[in-house]
Amino acid sequence: MKFEITILGSGAATPTLGRHCSAQAINIGGFHILLDCGESTQTQLRYCRQRLQSFSLIFISHLHGDHLWGLPGMLASMHLCGRTEPVDLFAPPGLKTLLDMLFDLSDTRLAYELRIHELQQTSPTEVFRNDQCSVVAFPLHHSVPTYGFIFEEATPYLNIRKEAIQQYNITADECRLLKLGKDLERPNQPLVPNSQLTHPRRPARRYAYCCDTAFADDIAPTVAGVDLLCLESTFDNSRSDLAEQRRHLTTTQAATIAKEGNVKQLLLTHFSARYKDISTLIAEAQVIFPNTQAAADAASFEIPITNAPV
Repeated sequence: MKFEITILGSGAATPTLGRHCSAQAINIGGFHILLDCGESTQTQLRYCRQRLQSFSLIFISHLHGDHLWGLPGMLASMHLCGRTEPVDLFAPPGLKTLLDMLFDLSDTRLAYELRIHELQQTSPTEVFRNDQCSVVAFPLHHSVPTYGFIFEEATPYLNIRKEAIQQYNITADECRLLKLGKDLERPNQPLVPNSQLTHPRRPARRYAYCCDTAFADDIAPTVAGVDLLCLESTFDNSRSDLAEQRRHLTTTQAATIAKEGNVKQLLLTHFSARYKDISTLIAEAQVIFPNTQAAADAASFEIPITNAPV
């Protein structure tokens, strides 16, 4: 099952020619999620060949403009393109007031249901679950109420041992049950435990997104062990005072969180427009956490399947 993150925007505060404002598209087994919606998100979706109407779930981390100014226009475009299916939108309190005002002033009436869920959790809380994935929201430490998110694929199916299929002449219907964890049961025959017929279940893949936030001790344990951690790193180490003032992270702070959380891979994003070349930022982070990459607009990052031991 595919688990892929496409970067629509990796810049902070203001867009540049090379970096748009924050937005990401997540594909978990064909279920599409939009994460933040800065300026030009619609354009970036088209450029990255992402279908606008494929998104029925949207998460907004906080109500700063570089994370949401693209949202009203995108919701209106969904209407103009004939959408009728509901959209679920998760965001801190206040977004409904903003959208209601804009739509009222512009005489915009959506033909689909927009269901807004306000995030007011004070600790990590599951806020969404379906057959493809679950989402946990947790508070961050920024100048306005801000949330990070952990996206986890649904419990993976079990893989059946090839030799077991031949030995027991397992049918297609029996395979489906075994993948769900059922034992092999046949009339007038001894029950065969599932564990004898399948490989150990592989761990579910997880992706964490934290943008924007100041450094805090509670972030690392919250995202501990995720396959991919996307963290803002707005400033380099020489601007640590500015980062503290504006409640953002430096590269070293982001890498420290990744190291303390024992994550598998770190993805830096939300770069200040002052940096034309971010190679220094990557190098600073890699000193502490070597498995660090930088987000780039239109780039995709797939979380590979880690097979359980046979």
